[in-house]
This record gives sequence, C-alpha cells and structure tokens, in this order.
Amino acid sequence: MEESVEQRLDRLESIEEIRQLVAKYALSLDMRDLDAHVNLFAEDIRVSRECVGRAHLKRWLDDTLRLQFTGTSHHTGNHIIEFDDADNAHGIVYSKNEHETPSEDGDEWVIMQMIYWDNYQRVDGRWYFRRRLPCYWYATDLNKPPTGEQKMRWPDRERYDGAWHQLFPSWSKFWATPPNADEPEVATPAPLNNFLETMRADAPFPRVQVR
Repeated sequence: MEESVEQRLDRLESIEEIRQLVAKYALSLDMRDLDAHVNLFAEDIRVSRECVGRAHLKRWLDDTLRLQFTGTSHHTGNHIIEFDDADNAHGIVYSKNEHETPSEDGDEWVIMQMIYWDNYQRVDGRWYFRRRLPCYWYATDLNKPPTGEQKMRWPDRERYDGAWHQLFPSWSKFWATPPNADEPEVATPAPLNNFLETMRADAPFPRVQVR
C-alpha cells in the first residue's frame, strides 16, 4: 500500500529524531549527565533480569563509569534506520570511542571500535531506546595496535573477543565459501527498507561480554 504524504513526512521526522537520540546518548554519557542520559530510554527499560526502569539504569551507569573510566568520548556515524511499523524501528550505528582508563600502572588511553544494534520505540509522541546491543571489534591502548585474536584488551583484564562480526552471518560465510566457479553468482538485492534484516538472515543475537 502506497504511503500518504503525511505518513512519509512522519517517517522523515522520526528518522531525524532517532538520529538526534543517538547524538544525545553520546553527549550525555560523555558529560556524565545521567539524568539526561537515562531519559533517552523507555521508562520500563530492562537493566537486568531483576531490575527494570531508569533509576536502576542510572545506578548501574554511575557504578560503571566511576569504577572503569576517568573520561570518555563517543563518535557516532554510519547510522541505518529501518521501521517495523510507525512507532517501532531498529537500526545499526557505528561508534569510535576513546577512554581514559585507570590501571595498575597508571591511566591508559584506550581506543575502541564498535557497533550498536538498536531498537527504538515511540511512546506518547517521543522516540526512545528500547534496547542497545553493543558489539565490539577492538579495545586497546592507543599505542598498541590490536592485531591478532581477542582484540578486546582492557587494562588489567584478560583478553576476549568482542562479537563485532557475530551480528551478521555474512562474515563467516564469506570466509567459509570461496568462489569456485568461472561465472560469478548474481546476488538478490534486499527488499526496500529491509536491508538490515536481510543481512541478519535470522541469525541469533550474540552474547556480549560486559566490560
């Protein structure tokens, strides 16, 4: 069914509000305005199996930020947004981050590359985060390139993998199926407004290790 002008305009306004939501997330987190930050999430946001709501999210953030980071800076881009219906959407956002992190040998400067898988919901006319799934490629001291395996390398912690490629099955499929024919296979394009879900191919969401 063809969308009306009003529906198309609402979609454009929603896209812009969701993009602003992501920018506000980065700024409020880096400036430690936790009241502003938690109000970007739905009122009944789930923080853990037992804890629901913005107050629990604020406490978790406060504890995490005071313990692990002296300062942070989040630089976001490459934002794709697709809609499930008029009031629900999902998307993916690249984020390049910098952290001043205390360690046993003094503060270190840790750089990180990651993506967020987001779910957004409009409630009473405003868009909120319903969920953010962080998938990491690397985290390492600025002067230590993260070549090799287990690219998550926080100070004073064991190395681990960050689920950067697990969100999309195309990564493992690419390496597992090299071309073996003279004629290249023609790929079927993704349906309009279904690019992310087509790439996901019903893959399960990865289990992400908490920092």
